[in-house]
Amino acid sequence: MAIVAAGALVLSACTSDPGTSEEPTGGDDAPAASEDAGDSTGDSPGGEQASTAKPDLGDVQTVDDNINYSVGADEWQGYNANTPETNSVYNSVINGRLGSGFWYWGTDGTVYPIEEFGSYEMVSEDPLTIEYTISDEAVWEDGTPITYDDFLLEWAAQKPDLFGELGEDEAPLFNHVSSDFGTYVPDGPQGEPGGKTFTVVYPEPYPDWELMVQGPTGPAHVAAREAGMSLEEVTQAIMDKDKEALTPVAEFWNEGWLSPDKQVPSADIAQSYGPYSLDGATWEAGQFLTLVPNESWWGTPPATANLTFRFTAPETHVQALQNGDLDIIEPQATVDTVQQIEALGDAVTLLRGDELTFEHLDFNFAEGSPFADSEGGLAAREAFAYCVPRQQIIDNLIKPINPDAVVMNSREIFPFQDGYDEHVEAIYDGRYDEVDLETAKQKFQESGLEEGVEVRIGYAAGNQRRTDEVALIKASCDQVGFNIVDASGPTLGDVLASGDWEVALFGWAGSGTVTGSAFWYQSDGSGNFGGWVNEEADAAWDAISTSLDEEVQAEQLKIIEKAAWDDLHSIPVFAFPGVVAHAADIENVIFNSTQTQIAWNAEQWVRAQ
Repeated sequence: MAIVAAGALVLSACTSDPGTSEEPTGGDDAPAASEDAGDSTGDSPGGEQASTAKPDLGDVQTVDDNINYSVGADEWQGYNANTPETNSVYNSVINGRLGSGFWYWGTDGTVYPIEEFGSYEMVSEDPLTIEYTISDEAVWEDGTPITYDDFLLEWAAQKPDLFGELGEDEAPLFNHVSSDFGTYVPDGPQGEPGGKTFTVVYPEPYPDWELMVQGPTGPAHVAAREAGMSLEEVTQAIMDKDKEALTPVAEFWNEGWLSPDKQVPSADIAQSYGPYSLDGATWEAGQFLTLVPNESWWGTPPATANLTFRFTAPETHVQALQNGDLDIIEPQATVDTVQQIEALGDAVTLLRGDELTFEHLDFNFAEGSPFADSEGGLAAREAFAYCVPRQQIIDNLIKPINPDAVVMNSREIFPFQDGYDEHVEAIYDGRYDEVDLETAKQKFQESGLEEGVEVRIGYAAGNQRRTDEVALIKASCDQVGFNIVDASGPTLGDVLASGDWEVALFGWAGSGTVTGSAFWYQSDGSGNFGGWVNEEADAAWDAISTSLDEEVQAEQLKIIEKAAWDDLHSIPVFAFPGVVAHAADIENVIFNSTQTQIAWNAEQWVRAQ
């Protein structure tokens, strides 16, 4: 359910609203805007802060204090956030404080280099060649230099066919959620063992090359030691493609950096290479995890010594902020939540902005579904599209939070991004903008479906906004002949994996990628949960993923989205409104529209003195 860079940041996948029980995240970059409560002033894109990068705070002296923040009730799962089981926004937000890398996302999805970690540059377009240089100061927590070997292990972990093509039902040796690095860079990074430089060569142009290499999952020398090997032996085993030698390394990579016992892992094993550390951290299962400064961190020190992530249910966040139990919250953006925050007055600062996440309804094309081509087919999907009250959903649930909200008619470009209107004009004629029950009934009859056919709308339970959306859809679409059923499940993963749904309701989050959402559409894509098959769209994605020409990318994207509308792959609904609130005395809290969320610059948070 996610495609991940060579590090802890989630690049692409499905997600729920912030503050619900779902996870991960791909898409496009966009500007954000903010709005303040009371007399407070918040820094966010479109406000006082001109740049979308992290502000330069000058000479930072760490203050002996603690700041409390929560991304939701989900427990931290461990140091390795790059397995399918642990790859989530929640884990990545925490693990992002423990690591660094070559780049980070700014507030609008712009990619900014992290000069403290190193540098990179494109030295050739044909073949596409990138040279990376790791800072001489960059070290793991035990003082071991971060080197080429760490990135070589990261590449091996993302190459399931390292030892040849996998057999049927054969699992990759490394349980990495992504195979991007190994797929697009089949020969791996080239460098000298122990060196601070390496080169990455792409056989084909790859538009998202800048996001491919960020930071390693963990220290290769620790994986080697725990496997009873030297680092040199592990590097050589990768180069030799020695499966037997690498098996114990993979076993540790898969399990050794996880924490099923809910205990702080040994700092000798889970080593930081970022501003915060687990060495001296406190973890109370079900309650919180407190990170402390990394004494070996060579970059700008954290502004506040202790950073506590509390595992608290979203519906408790506003009260916890009022009580002082939380200093910063990022709750689901609902009318009630905003009103509750505004009622707190000048004690808090409210930030609002556009998020690079959008709500959508996906059809299930599997055999037996009324929307399958062998059943009601396109006519059934059209009947449903004509009766979904998208404008009413916007008016009732979104506009009270964001008065500028509109029905979203693109899956790849957001309404607040440049080029949206031109793109939509090329892909969609507006036929489903307003409810048309008469046409919906005609299409329903044309589909041959029986009156009262059950349509289960699956989504993650505990999300009031989605419960309200389903209720509005039912009130409209039951008039056409459908029987809409609220089929929420414990988590989005449970819902999608079960297949027990005719329509899935969830969000798609993204940041600055060109190809990040391809696997949602592609016939064999891991995110194509509905099983949509469209050869024209597949070919267009192939063209996009091998071109650096932005005009080519734009034209092929129109082909994909037009096919998605013509065949009704899905129905986009709205771009998420984002809400953040924090105690008024906390400084440097900056709204971020990407999946890195408000904690993107948590090392800069500090209480006013």
